[in-house]
Amino acid sequence: MSDAHSQHDPDGPHEGPIKTPKQLILAVLYAFVVPIVVIVLLVMYVTGDGRPAAGSSGLTPEAIALRIQPIGKVVVKDASDLASVRTGEQVFAAQCTACHTAGLVGSPKFGDAEAWAPRIKTGYEALLHSALVGKGQMGAQGGGDYSDYEIGRAVVYMANKGGAKFDEPKAPAAAASGSAAGTAAAAPAATPAPVAVMAAPAAVAVVAAAEPAKAGAGAAAPALYTQLCQTCHAAGVANAPKLGDKADWAPRLALGIDGLTASAIKGKNAMPPKGGSTASEAEIKAVVTYMVASVK
Repeated sequence: MSDAHSQHDPDGPHEGPIKTPKQLILAVLYAFVVPIVVIVLLVMYVTGDGRPAAGSSGLTPEAIALRIQPIGKVVVKDASDLASVRTGEQVFAAQCTACHTAGLVGSPKFGDAEAWAPRIKTGYEALLHSALVGKGQMGAQGGGDYSDYEIGRAVVYMANKGGAKFDEPKAPAAAASGSAAGTAAAAPAATPAPVAVMAAPAAVAVVAAAEPAKAGAGAAAPALYTQLCQTCHAAGVANAPKLGDKADWAPRLALGIDGLTASAIKGKNAMPPKGGSTASEAEIKAVVTYMVASVK
């Protein structure tokens, strides 16, 4: 009776829920893990509205704006506004670097005094003429669309880096100011002349783009192609796959548009990243798509 009574004595000894070392370890572990999990869930709940949805980012405002952006744009420049005219260094970086930085296809390498020496001896005017009309495998203006003044600044910039001491060419407004002052009152109708001068490079660009457009399965050549990429791809310079040449493009097509675009952005062999341009990834992809379409 005494043993039975002691088992039901409320004042007797009590046993806790933890009876083994394993249960003790689990209890300690849960004491740390459960609060941490609760805190993480609370943080995720509070900040859930600010986090992007999982999956594709194709419906973000930036991605939509990129898809619907115009394929071209009109740029109107005032020849007398020097702030809108590109410097020689800017023209070089946008157009000339693709060949002159590495000295491709016989072009004088940028900063190479030995390569530039015989060309500097011909004088600034001869160098400017070659740059404007083209020479060897270099097309007119290197395939770009610039004013004569901008090309002149680029010529001076490259030649001077190669050892020349050419003076910066005079701005169109400054060069014409003397004659314009004397004839303005007598011939006011002559004021549209600067517009005609600025329109000439645009006409050159249209002619240059006409031939590649045939090879692009009826699609118009992107501006970046006519301004830069055709310098090498139109003639297959430096092993660049020639536009419309199925044999050249066959081993490259396996990469697909995205793979070829990534290669163009990163640069490959003699081609610098983005062909030496500052174009956006969308512009690079448009050019790649155009060139791939030329062989399909």
